[in-house]
Amino acid sequence: MSRKASFYLLTDVHYVSPKNWVEGKPFTLRERGDQIALKATPQILDTFLEKILADDTTDTVVFTGDNVNNGDLNSHEEFRARCGKLAAAGKKVYVINATHDYCGAGDDENGFGACRYTETGTEPIPFLRKAELFDYYYDFGPKQAISVHRESRSYVVRLCDGVRLVMIDDNGNGRSHCGLFEDGVAWLKDELEKARAAGDAVLLATHHPVLPPLDVYAHMAEFEMYGGYRELWEIMCEYGVRAVFTGHTHMHSIRKYEDDQGRYFYDIATIALANSAGMMRYVKVDADEGVCDVSCVGIETLNGVDTGGKTAYEYLYPINFPGIFERLLPLGAKDADAFIEAAEGVLPVDKLKKFRFAIRPACRKAMKLKLSALAKLGGTWKTLTPEQRAEAKEKKVIDAAFKILRSIYPGNGPFPPDTTENIVLTGVVRKLDIIVRKRKIEAVQKLIPPGSSLVEMAQDVLYNTRTGDDDNLCFPL
Repeated sequence: MSRKASFYLLTDVHYVSPKNWVEGKPFTLRERGDQIALKATPQILDTFLEKILADDTTDTVVFTGDNVNNGDLNSHEEFRARCGKLAAAGKKVYVINATHDYCGAGDDENGFGACRYTETGTEPIPFLRKAELFDYYYDFGPKQAISVHRESRSYVVRLCDGVRLVMIDDNGNGRSHCGLFEDGVAWLKDELEKARAAGDAVLLATHHPVLPPLDVYAHMAEFEMYGGYRELWEIMCEYGVRAVFTGHTHMHSIRKYEDDQGRYFYDIATIALANSAGMMRYVKVDADEGVCDVSCVGIETLNGVDTGGKTAYEYLYPINFPGIFERLLPLGAKDADAFIEAAEGVLPVDKLKKFRFAIRPACRKAMKLKLSALAKLGGTWKTLTPEQRAEAKEKKVIDAAFKILRSIYPGNGPFPPDTTENIVLTGVVRKLDIIVRKRKIEAVQKLIPPGSSLVEMAQDVLYNTRTGDDDNLCFPL
């Protein structure tokens, strides 16, 4: 076996079979609520797979969970068939699953119910339970494994001589714990001991984040983190595991953890494939050089869909969370009723109807507001250079807000510290931070992670405060 290897990593495909829906309000609202391009998931996946199949230098493909959207059998059959197509072309396919991949029962708290969306509602359809997933995907990972932990459906494969990949399945009981239980942790440590004795480097892959993509994430939604993530930090540092590949948050992010002894690892999170800016990771390992190189691959076109000449991103963007709001605001400035109708499934429509009278003036004001107004409000106007003041007078706040929204999922926020937008917006947030603390506004204070501030939270989305690049990383194994 060679001491070099490469693989593609895809996550959060959220595949939905065309058999599961017809055009109508029920599925349209589901797509809006999920805020990913559910209707186009077969075409999105197939377009990425065409890129993979065209690459005869890379023979491994990794899927890290939420492969289908609702645990239904139709979607699993079509997703597994695509895995089979990759295998038939000579690719090694390694699959783990997560909470969207099964329907809950008993202590499984994911709450998903497999259904077909009709023109007027839904009807139940066959699905898979969590316990059935191991055998269903046995040919894609466990069959090639050098070690398997049956209870959690986790396993270890060799990427090449000198490098192992541990695929940690989404175990636990659904939402309140998504990770390995005690016996699974013991198995993982044993496998890391074996790798260390053999002189092999190890990479991990799991679904839920081990480091939060944004600091506020773990503070507000710790149950969405990998269960026992702090214990995993210690294990990775103890055994010198340099990276874990994750998904779930739908955010492209690379974060570094370092303990007080200088030991470290990276959480390399990959954006959902079903996102308008979806990408897959491309990973190369070289055991002789002792390095791992991570980059990413996107798609320009969306094969099998009439996009009207638009790129894949342009066509899918209005369906995703940032695109929905970018479309809503100008709509609200013209027509409050159209705004309310388009917001159904995304915003609380009943509450919007009560404030219908305020929608048009509020949206119009938001559309016109300039950065210069916020600079004066936040006390940064006098600190701006003449060039920056001229820029602030010309630029609209809403344009900066949309740029920030567009970068939430793909990562690499658009406004570094020396930009006019960063200076102005940080000034406003700093003033708000002072007001919140002085007046002890609990509704806002509870959003702030311990030891942090609204300013630090804002910087986290204004630009990349993590490793400087959420797309690329090269690190020693």
